[in-house]
Amino acid sequence: MSEQESLKSSSARNRGGVQRVEGKLRASVERGDYYEAHQMYRTLFFRYMSQAKHAEARELMYNGALLFFSYNQQNSAADLSMLVLESLEKSGAKVDDETLDHLAKLFSLMDPNSPERVAFVSRAIKWSSGGSGKLGHPKLHQLLALTLWKEQNYSESRYHFLHSSDGEGCAQMLVEYSSARGFHGEVDMFVAQAVLQFLCLKNKTSALVVFTTYTQKHPSIEKGPPYVQPLLNFLWFLLLAVDGGKLTVFTVLCEQYQPSLKRDPMYNEYLDRIGQLFFGVPPKQSSSYGGLLGNLLNSLMGSGEEEEGEEAQEDSSPIELD
Repeated sequence: MSEQESLKSSSARNRGGVQRVEGKLRASVERGDYYEAHQMYRTLFFRYMSQAKHAEARELMYNGALLFFSYNQQNSAADLSMLVLESLEKSGAKVDDETLDHLAKLFSLMDPNSPERVAFVSRAIKWSSGGSGKLGHPKLHQLLALTLWKEQNYSESRYHFLHSSDGEGCAQMLVEYSSARGFHGEVDMFVAQAVLQFLCLKNKTSALVVFTTYTQKHPSIEKGPPYVQPLLNFLWFLLLAVDGGKLTVFTVLCEQYQPSLKRDPMYNEYLDRIGQLFFGVPPKQSSSYGGLLGNLLNSLMGSGEEEEGEEAQEDSSPIELD
């Protein structure tokens, strides 16, 4: 037997063994022996991990978590979900679409109010960064945003959309958010916050997509440009100016629209950052922003000490619009 055939045979045996074990564990759960089954899952996890059978351990924990969720055993399911993450972290597994889908699925089944969900999403985002930074993988953020949108948790959904590449999805969520929770006179402010923050993240493409989609689909916005709302005209001109990169255009634009920009004290602070990123404006004298503003911008840019995730949003996300 060749080495390749030997590996295939070994893999098939392992898979068969996992299936037999899963069958026994499923029978325990179906009998209502939840505690016993949970402890057996944990025992098998650490046994597989000690044998470097990371994939088998992960698959067993993922399927076990789904099984416990189906019986509304939230604590046991959340615990096995955390073991899925542990296997990913310790094995150095590569980030791929299937794994991100699995993590998002587990997140969607967790009790939205549970502290385990907060811990889970924080670790999942950190793992998905793959050592490239703290912001997390855009696809995972998109999947989290979609789940939170379905739960009508618009504020946290918006936070995750900001760190995805899904400007269109973000805009559609904001249309629903504005229509369901906002005042008529604030329809322009919902998209303004998103556009400015996408630009602070140097994501010009998503900033343009969220603006275009939102203004086209919102039932309270008349077709433009130009628009009835001055703030929307400002955003339209700003997106054009960002492509040109001319400081004089940016300066005049900000001066002309000051009455609209004063509606939210954060607008000019975001524009200071945008001026630095796209128009060569030198940073302010102080080395960093302080106080509340510093916390907001640091969280948005991923430069704070806190890990990305819902623990940084529990009180309010860094993009609160209300």
